[in-house]
Amino acid sequence: MARRRYTEEPVNHERWLVSYADFITLLFAFFVVMYSISSINEGKYKVISEALIGVFTDADRALKPIPIGDERPQTVTPAKPLVKDSEQLDAGIAQAADDPLKRIADDISAAFGDLLSANQMTIRGNELWVEIELNSSLLFGSGDAMPSDIAFNIIDKVGAILKPFDNPIHVEGFTDDLPIRTAQYPTNWELSSARSASIVRMLAMQGVNPQRLASVGYGEFQPVANNATAEGRARNRRVVLVISRNLDVRRSLTGTGTAHAQPDAALKRAGTQTAPTQVKSPGAPSAVNSPSPGLPR
Repeated sequence: MARRRYTEEPVNHERWLVSYADFITLLFAFFVVMYSISSINEGKYKVISEALIGVFTDADRALKPIPIGDERPQTVTPAKPLVKDSEQLDAGIAQAADDPLKRIADDISAAFGDLLSANQMTIRGNELWVEIELNSSLLFGSGDAMPSDIAFNIIDKVGAILKPFDNPIHVEGFTDDLPIRTAQYPTNWELSSARSASIVRMLAMQGVNPQRLASVGYGEFQPVANNATAEGRARNRRVVLVISRNLDVRRSLTGTGTAHAQPDAALKRAGTQTAPTQVKSPGAPSAVNSPSPGLPR
């Protein structure tokens, strides 16, 4: 009787695919869970979105030549003052109920009563300029100049109030004296300048005329409180939006900073100049920006 031949079972060389498929399934489930618990920073998304829209829609950006070497100034003649020292200044500054600076201060106070009562925002002013001071912790993270979601909500409202006027605006950035040494911000100069520039960019995104805007960073060198305490350092970390009577006032303020500025004779000479004409809204009577009565500091 013939012996029965034993047939060997074929070896399956693709059994590893079962383990691989299980691993991929677990990895997919992990990323699904991570995505479901993540949150999108609307501030960063809005900045990136605006930047991409500008790149693909701004035709002039691709046509402008790239400058090579130092750009020479168009003129080296210093600007002449619009008011001579010999002109009379004792006549006083006229008062008007519909003054733009007063209207801006009133509108900001009405729109941000909660922040004012919480001491997160301060409004000061006089006949020459209005200051809107915001705590940096309300707008930015620690050691960062990327606006938070709350910052976009605040600046959107501020921009809507400032947009109808032509008064010059500059944004001042301040920090405490704690050193910062990161690749992006080697010192507090860079951090304060980046924060003020972020606010200027947000105002421009809201439709405020960019020709009205300027930004400046003062670092830790114009404190308003003692940096030896945590409360003092918190007060020194601030961003100030300054709405000036006219361009001469803004130039004078940016040269010294508003931390300790006073409406002295030199600034009053600048403030007597004709202010920018207010943008007339449809159906509204025209008004001329005349100097305002002193606002409480």
